[in-house]
Amino acid sequence: MGTRAETMKHILDALAPLALSARKMFGEYALYLDGKVVALVCNDQLFLKPTPGAQAALPGSAQGAPYPGAKSHLLVTDTLDDPESVVSALKAIAAALPAPKPKPKKSKA
Repeated sequence: MGTRAETMKHILDALAPLALSARKMFGEYALYLDGKVVALVCNDQLFLKPTPGAQAALPGSAQGAPYPGAKSHLLVTDTLDDPESVVSALKAIAAALPAPKPKPKKSKA
């Protein structure tokens, strides 16, 4: 079962101070900040990349895999009711990740 549109709307509304964008992938979503994937939304649950800054912003946060075979991520549950800590965590994740690689230009053939 994929993530519902209502869940995505709630998450994006709660995290509105950030310029997040969402992209649907295989019935689930990837959240982007500054062109970097900072979180996944799978099965109506928000998973953040577990960078040291994110772990400091969300101490004691539960962890889980967003999909079978994935690395463990920080699972955001109750903290979305007070989104300031999640916003801080997402900013820390974006700051820690490398800049996205530029896409190669397609040649005209």
